[in-house]
Amino acid sequence: MAKKTKKRTKTGGTKRLSFPDDEKSRSWLKLLLEAYHIVDKGITKSIVEEKKKGRKLACGRGCSTCCSTHQDIPIYPLELVGIAWYAADKISGEIRDVLKMQLSAFKKGSPCPFLVDGVCAIHPLRPMACRQFNVFNKRCEEGEDPFHTRREDVMDPVKKHVDQAFYIMLPYYKVENEAERIKIIETGSFHRMAKELHSCSWNELAGKMERRDKKE
Repeated sequence: MAKKTKKRTKTGGTKRLSFPDDEKSRSWLKLLLEAYHIVDKGITKSIVEEKKKGRKLACGRGCSTCCSTHQDIPIYPLELVGIAWYAADKISGEIRDVLKMQLSAFKKGSPCPFLVDGVCAIHPLRPMACRQFNVFNKRCEEGEDPFHTRREDVMDPVKKHVDQAFYIMLPYYKVENEAERIKIIETGSFHRMAKELHSCSWNELAGKMERRDKKE
């Protein structure tokens, strides 16, 4: 799916995705990957704790129900930059061709445009909202959004780790002063920047990918 230029480093039981060459030329990428690493660690810890309580994680490889049904997925500007970069620079082969067609034809109300044959084409760079959505006890029924049908089975976001992740991302938005960063996190004003994934103009990304292909 993606060009083999990535490596993973392991810290605290989770793996931090790493693109050494790209991170050298794109300072924002390091911020995003560090933020995702923190969120992933929080998720892993929470899942372990839930399993100790006897709860079984229903999500697993091959399950993409939420990708097909959810229509209210928040995504932040830096995440959009990361997705655009990954799609244009790292996805190749037949999946790239299919993804370009889906992005070009995408309309609000359709399943996530990055879902290709039941698999997330941008899985390494998927948004925090997607990373954090974990369901316990039983797999989702076709067309079900468990957040609305059985909220008790949906894992709550790990606020401590999410706040840390946003704190790390803030320099991308020209917010580098520590006191200001803390204030933004505490007030939650950061979330005002979020867009809804299905409302984005993904056809523009398809165009970017096509222009990249023609140059090559």
